[in-house]
Amino acid sequence: MNHEHVNWKIGAVSYLNTRPLVYGLEREPSDWELSFDLPSRLARQLANGALDVALIPSIEVFQNPEYTVVSNACIACRGPVWSVKLMSRCGISQIRTLALDEGSRTSAALVRILLQKQYGLRPELRPLPIDESWQDADADAVLIIGDRAMNPLHDNQFQLEIDLGQWWHELTGAPFVFAMWAARGGIDADQLTIIDDRLSGSRDAGLAASDEIARTESESYGLTLQQGVDYFQKYLHFTLGVAERKALSRFRKLAVDMDLAPSNMELQYHDC
Repeated sequence: MNHEHVNWKIGAVSYLNTRPLVYGLEREPSDWELSFDLPSRLARQLANGALDVALIPSIEVFQNPEYTVVSNACIACRGPVWSVKLMSRCGISQIRTLALDEGSRTSAALVRILLQKQYGLRPELRPLPIDESWQDADADAVLIIGDRAMNPLHDNQFQLEIDLGQWWHELTGAPFVFAMWAARGGIDADQLTIIDDRLSGSRDAGLAASDEIARTESESYGLTLQQGVDYFQKYLHFTLGVAERKALSRFRKLAVDMDLAPSNMELQYHDC
């Protein structure tokens, strides 16, 4: 096996849901270069070779046939996810305009798929910048993610609050995978194994320390300690198992049907 040392460039988002995945990487001595950025920038950096491995939205992994899913560490849910919600001023069947939080490409694709699949809706899309108030969005419904989805400030103009993880699960009975570790093309199998081991080990260390991470991080995200613990231990799921792979295939097919992903590729897994 090739154990040649390589200084890999690894990219991840700085969201709360990522903290358990990078916990070990941040604490173990390593020459790996770990950086944080927005999902859209990470996807672009992985595509142009500026990063070797990145935690990118699953919808982005569907876009490039050279990518390999390099670890069974992921960000997923098996029911409600809590941090991804559709807020609507009207009944779902009346939605004609939809503002999409620019922070998540996978969630944006997911809500469009759910609206089309269950209600036959393809609303007009409008951008919602990360730093703008979602309550002021000029749209019938608004997709919000992260801390502002976990504790939304309600007012009477919004009739519905729908958890997208729960909606997907009720419709399909399946988990949902929001993000995965993807490696660029050109990395040999032996090195992928080394990367895989490190990423999986980092996730395992993070899950073992989830109480500690919640104590450290919750307040800065406007959460109580118990809410932080619940988020990591009840809402999120961090392992890409058989059910998650099947769900990804289903999500990809639905994305292809709506021209949100190319039809001429299948996901590549390192262990296949």
